[in-house]
Order: sequence, then structure tokens, then C-alpha cells
Amino acid sequence: MYLYNSATHKKEEFKTHTPGRVEMYTCGPTVYHYAHIGNLRSYIMEDVLEKFLRYEGYDVNRVMNITDVGHLASDADTGEDKMLKGAKRENKSVMDIARFYTDAFFDDCAKLNIKTPDVVQPATGLIDEFIKVVSALIGKGYAYVAGGNVYFDTSKLDHYYVFNDHDEEDLAVGVREGVEEDQNKRNKNDFVLWFTKSKFEDQALKWDSPWGVGYPGWHIECSCISMKFNGEYLDLHCGGVDNAFPHHTNEIAQSEAYLGHPWCSQWFHVHHLNTNSGKMSKSKGEFLTVSLLEEKGYDPLAYRFFCLQSHYRKGLVFSWENLDNAAGAYQKLIKRVAALREGDGQADENAAAQFKEKFLTQVGSDLNTSMGVTCLYDVLKAPVNDATKLAVLADFDRVLSLSLLEKAAALREKEAAQAKAAAAPGGFTIQGEGDPAIDALVLQRAQAKKAKDFAGADRIRDELKAQGIEVTDVPGGAVWKRV
Repeated sequence: MYLYNSATHKKEEFKTHTPGRVEMYTCGPTVYHYAHIGNLRSYIMEDVLEKFLRYEGYDVNRVMNITDVGHLASDADTGEDKMLKGAKRENKSVMDIARFYTDAFFDDCAKLNIKTPDVVQPATGLIDEFIKVVSALIGKGYAYVAGGNVYFDTSKLDHYYVFNDHDEEDLAVGVREGVEEDQNKRNKNDFVLWFTKSKFEDQALKWDSPWGVGYPGWHIECSCISMKFNGEYLDLHCGGVDNAFPHHTNEIAQSEAYLGHPWCSQWFHVHHLNTNSGKMSKSKGEFLTVSLLEEKGYDPLAYRFFCLQSHYRKGLVFSWENLDNAAGAYQKLIKRVAALREGDGQADENAAAQFKEKFLTQVGSDLNTSMGVTCLYDVLKAPVNDATKLAVLADFDRVLSLSLLEKAAALREKEAAQAKAAAAPGGFTIQGEGDPAIDALVLQRAQAKKAKDFAGADRIRDELKAQGIEVTDVPGGAVWKRV
């Protein structure tokens, strides 16, 4: 497999520290509110990446944090703790907020067929680990105490900006919106490892530490959780592109200072989901959730399909029209799978192996999920029997996770039930597109004709025509379609 590495700015052959084993870390949610679908795009793509690595034969250990303390509003060291903000908004305790939105996050993941990582660790459960690592960084001369807080000293590093070369003036205090000058810092790019003097008096979660009562900074949490559960060498670190600086930059700084050797070899960043007005975010009020999609009648997997049609390193523009197009294509794909005949002979193992080889090559080129979707259509139109097609589609869906066979089976059952319900006592059957309301009108028209109520039959025919429905009478029933 070849993946683009954000740290080297090029596509590289994926290699691991231990052959056959992938230590993978995913930056998890800050559980102060529902995840919006822009957040979930990253988790969908990371889920496909994990499943593809397993499909290739790797043993994957995927670790994810849950941030329930320490993430300030600016993503750096300024503003209010996001968890406290959520607690104030709903007049609940911070831990009640954390539990509720953690459950809501994994409910959304389940609806999107996102696998739960092997290890899920809330930050509040590893306070002793954070204190141990911060103490070691002070002992190694990479951190200092000032004004009651503990800071990482970026001047001790030979190279701080890992992902991009930044203009020093662009990062000066006061230049970036929302950045306030911290007089305790020796260097403007230093960052907090441990707070002991909060910028707000009612900080809910605090713990004893060698430096006083306080709480961890956001960046130290991910480093410590990964080092505990992934070990000293991390093969693959994932997150949204907005995490690259400062969060991932600071993770590298503190992890390598603590370990004394290179930490993570491969960085995988998913780009933003945008609306027509720009980046989707909770603060802008463009708060699109999985629940909202469901309320509007969308299958959450239609959104997953929408994401898979685009490359993870390209910004994806969300609009209801774009989602409608993806939902329509997804439903048509399900119908094509449902039309395949189960039990149609034996699967052709040689043909299946050739399909798999192509899938591995296409998706394995920097996780090209759009080509993975194209492989599905290639199978459907291939000159092989339906047994082979069903076997290969099931195999590919181990990675794409679109529930193709399950949705197809449900559609067949629905259509069978509708056909049975539409059958009149005289054996009249209706074939259409599975709309019970239209089926009922077609049946009423047939019954009116049978009763020689031709005026009534014409009236129903006109009503159907006004809805864009064309009815054709056939022996023993009728066929309708939209025109």
C-alpha cells in the first residue's frame, strides 16, 4: 500500500516498525457536543483505512482517545475548556456531558458502520500517566514551570514545524485571531503541558500534581495515551487536517523529547467537509448531524457513500443536492445488488482473485475510495455468474462497509411483501418501484375497471398521470413506472 505522508509531503510505501503489525492512533472527539458530519468524515476515512489494512493481512491495534478535559476553545492554550462550555450550556456536570456525548458519538459511528477502535481511552482515566511524562520532560530540560503552569520549551528542539514551514510573523502573538499573549511563556510557540492556574475560576475537573492542583493540557493527552497502548513506536497517526498544527506538531515535540527517538513514521490527515459558505463547524451554526440527516429521510450510509466518492485529501463540498445525488446512486447500487440471484452456481475463485487484486491496487494507491466504489460497478457488469458477483461484493464490503448484501436482502424482502400485499383475490399483481401509495391507486383503478366504473378508473389514471406515473396493463396485473 502507498499512502501520502503529511510529514514528508509525498506518497510512500507503507511500512511498519514490526512486520505485519500496525500500531495506529486516531485523535478522538472532544465530547462536549454532538459530532457534526464534517467531524465524522474523518472517522469514516480512518475506518476505511483500518479495514483496508486488515484486508491486506495486517494485525492492527487501533487506539483512540476521548477528550473529556483540557481542550481549550482555541485548540491551543487560550479560551474556555470546551467541556466546561458544554456543561454550562446544558446546566449539567462535565462528566454527565462527557458520558452523554461519548455515547452519542459511538451511536453515530454505528449508524455509519464505523468500527469501534480496539482501545478507547478517556483522558480523565490516565491523569497519573500525564503527570509521569510531564515530570520526565521537566527532568530532561524540555519543560519548565512558570506562573503556576508547566510549559514545553520549543527552543530546545532542532526542528519544531514538522508538517509545514511557517513564517515566524504569521505565528506571532496577536496575529492569529483568538490568541492572547501568555506572559509566562519563554517563547511564543511554547505550549502548556499542565495547568495549575486556570483562566476561569470554575474549572470543574482538577487533580493534585507536583506543581499544584490542576489539569492536563490537550496535547499531552494524545501522546501519553498512544505511548501507553501503542508502545514507543507508532506506525500511523490519523486526524483531521486542522489537527496538524498545533496539536500534532506538539504531540511530536513532546513524544520524541520524552522517548529520545523518532516516534511516528506515517501521518494521515483528512481534509475538511465544507459547505458553500466555507468550513463546517459548530461555532458557525452549520451544525449538521447524523440525526438531522435521518430526520430528513436519509440513510446514514448514503452519507458514507457520499464521502467514499471523494478522495480524503481533497476538500468535499456538502449540499443537500450533492447528498441527494449520492443517496440516489446508493439506492440504485442496492437495487442492482438485490437483482442478483442467490444460489446461481458456484463462485469462480480465479475471477474473484483477479477482482481482489485490482481492488487492492486501486484502493491501495493512497486510499483511493472512489476507485474502490468503481470496482463495485466493475463487478456488477462483469461477464461472471451472480454467485461470483455476490462473493466479491461481500469481500469488498469488508472495507467499504456499505452493507450492500444486507440492504439488498432487506429490499428483496420489502418488494416481496409489497407484491404479496398488492395481490387482489383474483390474482391481480402489481409490479412497480415499491411505493405502497402508488400500488394502492393502481389496484383501485383495476377494481374500478372490473366493476365497469370506467369514469372512476379514468379519474384514478389521471391522478396517477399527474404524479408522473405511467400504468401498463398486462395479463393478470399491471406494471407502473415513473416517467
